[in-house]
Amino acid sequence: CHLLRSLHKLCSKLSPKGHTREKSFDCNVCGKRFKRETNFKLHMVIHSEKTEHICNICSKGFKVKRSLETHMRRHTGEKPFACDICSRRFHAKSNLTSHLKVHSEEKPFSCDVCGTRFIRNENLKRHMWIHTTEKPFVCIVCSKGFSLQQRLETHMRAHKGEKPFSCDVCKSRFNQKIHLESHMRVHSGEKPFVCSVCSKAFSRPGDLNRHMGVHKANAFCATSSGELLVGASVSRSSSVLI
Repeated sequence: CHLLRSLHKLCSKLSPKGHTREKSFDCNVCGKRFKRETNFKLHMVIHSEKTEHICNICSKGFKVKRSLETHMRRHTGEKPFACDICSRRFHAKSNLTSHLKVHSEEKPFSCDVCGTRFIRNENLKRHMWIHTTEKPFVCIVCSKGFSLQQRLETHMRAHKGEKPFSCDVCKSRFNQKIHLESHMRVHSGEKPFVCSVCSKAFSRPGDLNRHMGVHKANAFCATSSGELLVGASVSRSSSVLI
């Protein structure tokens, strides 16, 4: 019996299953290889057009449940991944990995037109639209064109009435994250946009732009100290672009 058990152990070690750990499942689309069949099947969903997992807030579809779970953190505000260098937090691990390149001086992606260099390839792709007037992503409702698919998706929220970004303080809702961030300054009292003429501060760049018109018209402007600045005028270049 002892001899039989020894032979059985030896055969198990020499068998393909016990002897090798080589990846045996190959994707015929991208060539990626997998050790386990379950991981292989999960990967193949990426190459399909099915989006079975739908966000119940913004209706965006995902092929993989894990992608939906990551996406939901955008709505909940959960950011479990923190940078060890600057403590900035992210909702997805991939965003943290990409962010870490900011702390490196390496900028491997270069624009062939103007030579501007970028840390991330996606930033280079977005930059390249500056050099072209092409806007291939067109709204089916109002026919407005966009250079990026993401900008079209953001624009479509205006037609659908979707406002996925909510203020935790007053429950106001917004269709863009940047609008929510601007709104939050109302509650925090932060006013980072300062007039270069009279030093009056504003929480939103649009408010500063409108304020600058007062100086352009050579009107009176109340300074932050309550004094009046007479006949002040500034050039158009002093305005803030949103």
